[in-house]
Amino acid sequence: MENKIMTISNEMAGGRLDKIISTYCALSRSRVKELIDQNKIHVNGKQEKGSYTCKVNDRVVIEIPDDQPLDVQPEKMDLDIIYEDHDVLVINKPKGLVVHPAPGHMDHTLVNGLMDHCDDLSGINGILRPGIVHRIDKDTSGLLVVAKNDQAHMALSQQLTDKTCHREYVAIVHHPFDHSYGTINAPIGRDPKDRQKMAVTEKNSKPAITHFQVIENFKDYAYIRCQLETGRTHQIRVHMAYIGHPIAGDPKYGYRKTISANGQLLHACALEFIHPTTQKRMHFEAPLDPTFERILNALELGKSI
Repeated sequence: MENKIMTISNEMAGGRLDKIISTYCALSRSRVKELIDQNKIHVNGKQEKGSYTCKVNDRVVIEIPDDQPLDVQPEKMDLDIIYEDHDVLVINKPKGLVVHPAPGHMDHTLVNGLMDHCDDLSGINGILRPGIVHRIDKDTSGLLVVAKNDQAHMALSQQLTDKTCHREYVAIVHHPFDHSYGTINAPIGRDPKDRQKMAVTEKNSKPAITHFQVIENFKDYAYIRCQLETGRTHQIRVHMAYIGHPIAGDPKYGYRKTISANGQLLHACALEFIHPTTQKRMHFEAPLDPTFERILNALELGKSI
């Protein structure tokens, strides 16, 4: 166990406890929240909430438990690595690959493959999610960035918070549109009727904004491009279903009668971020998943699917 002790300076005073600890101790906000919930952070000998407003000369003690041994085994995997350096990896994830392990599914994930490829992943997101800054669903294909050290992870996470990291997706959805552009601004939270799903709801939800552009309309479907302003779980899938254009092939939020595609036709096609060390803006694009491309070609030729 490591103890870190801070004395709040004039510069820090007036800031939130969780934000100050995150900034000065290189810990993610979620990790700080865990430590607060576990009674591992004290201010002047007392437990305080993350929203506590720090005062000059407050004495903050942070108990950081020793890292637990990682119980995830490296696994040889043919990763489609778009880019790699000392700080980051950009991966083109195939459809059907789970990003990180979970109880009952501890192998055959992207993390298993990453651990075989390199042993210097960021530990910020914990034992089961080393290096994972953001994730995409199992049956969504495309780009995601992986952090190889904690400094890179913190910088990339901050870009997601500040909305300076841009992510674009393409999707095939049910029903053509009568307009070319749209923005969906609707909060997303756990579905109160089904805890396995997310939903547009005012209860225990967070703001969610999705911008979309219609690339091409077909008889019964549309091919669209989406840009995320926020990053909620299943955001595009929930938002498109909410406006009556569920993603084709989506077994959770879509129609029972849909395109047979072994999951939603959603692809993370473009990713842009500022490199955490060089500060250069980097842009990446990934070609369509083969299943997605086959179905899109059939729609363009007017063939039945």
